Amino acid sequence: MFDKVAAKYDITNDVLALGRTRSWRKAVVAAIDPKQGERILDLAAGTGTSTQPFYELGADAVACDFSPGMIEVGKKRYPHLTFVQGDALNLPFKDNEFDAVTMSFGLRNVHDTVKALTELYRVTKPGGRMVICEFSHPTWAPFRKVYMEYLMKALPAVATKVSSDPEAYVYLADSIREWPDQEALSGLIQQAGWVDCEWRDLTGGIVALHRAIKVEK
Repeated sequence: MFDKVAAKYDITNDVLALGRTRSWRKAVVAAIDPKQGERILDLAAGTGTSTQPFYELGADAVACDFSPGMIEVGKKRYPHLTFVQGDALNLPFKDNEFDAVTMSFGLRNVHDTVKALTELYRVTKPGGRMVICEFSHPTWAPFRKVYMEYLMKALPAVATKVSSDPEAYVYLADSIREWPDQEALSGLIQQAGWVDCEWRDLTGGIVALHRAIKVEK
């Protein structure tokens, strides 16, 4: 599915999010707070647009994605980045390899959420940090009703105008509706072993930013 949408993936997401993807990406970078020379894993990186800011700040950033189509587009767009094809449930990296790990808008597409969070935990150094940016549940009830019942139904129709594979966005709309809320996701993160888990709502809770730490040895 993601191979089919790779060519127009970034522009489609920007249109559907009404341009908010840039501010959400900045929030992720701020939460990671990358330092010069740190090794950072950007999982479900797609074409590498979310990885590029870490590179610009001097980090040793790795863009990992399951889709070879996404990686192919990414290598042409950002030839200086390191791209690795990998499965979130069986990451092709050593234990304790990264200072920080992050995943934006990809966790809900993995069929075993806790397993993916456990794999991220495995490849993170003790004391390292994780940031998950994912669609969530708006906190204001009237807006939540409008968002879930109207905007999500409209999403595939809008995608028809801008995406290379509009049908893929029917699935994406359904996955957003069915995704756990902020507190429930926090519980899954802790179940995977992470500690000091906290979250911050972005854009009224349309998106939530979860941050956690790997236990120090």
